[in-house]
Amino acid sequence: MATLTRDIYLEYQGIARILHNVLFYDPSVELIGSFIAHKSIDSWPDYSQDNSELQAKQLINNYLKHWSQEQSLSLKLDYGQLFYGPGDPTAAPWGSVYLSEKQLLNGESTQALMSFYQERGIRFELDSNQPIDHLGLFFAVLDQIFGQLSEENSHELTGTCIILLQQHLLPWSGRCLELMHHHAESDFYRGIALLTKCYLDELTRSLQIVPISTQLFR
Repeated sequence: MATLTRDIYLEYQGIARILHNVLFYDPSVELIGSFIAHKSIDSWPDYSQDNSELQAKQLINNYLKHWSQEQSLSLKLDYGQLFYGPGDPTAAPWGSVYLSEKQLLNGESTQALMSFYQERGIRFELDSNQPIDHLGLFFAVLDQIFGQLSEENSHELTGTCIILLQQHLLPWSGRCLELMHHHAESDFYRGIALLTKCYLDELTRSLQIVPISTQLFR
């Protein structure tokens, strides 16, 4: 595996932080305003080896170009139907829903992730009673890890990152993002689904991860 520089780790950290905020929290006027003010999509790195990243950026920039605060409610509704319902969410963000036959929350895969976090000393506080295998929370953990790696490029931290991705996120995240892209009603979340997939593909390449093939139930 090629040595990754401090600047690359900081870049990975910055993207993980953005994706955590976008995927874990209801969209807000402030969030969209931040995307516009900082020209976040224009400065987004090019990772993909096909046109999916270009397509994603075009979708999001088109949405931001025509943004008005009157769209806030419809964007919140789009986020809600993807991740929370009412009824069955169209792109459920919890790993256990994909990895357990009964598609239940807090399944065996969630317990395995909790044990992994405890073993590796990974901690975070949640404002709500949210299962820890929420897609958006993985990016909060990646934010932590890449921040530490930018200061100390240790084999142990790199190993933690690889195991987190290989065993706990990548087995199901592709399906979740596929559903997100398919069911999103806004160009914003269609584009975010594609950008997230490209980012995870980049981490898979740069960390030389061999993805685990597993049966999915959704």
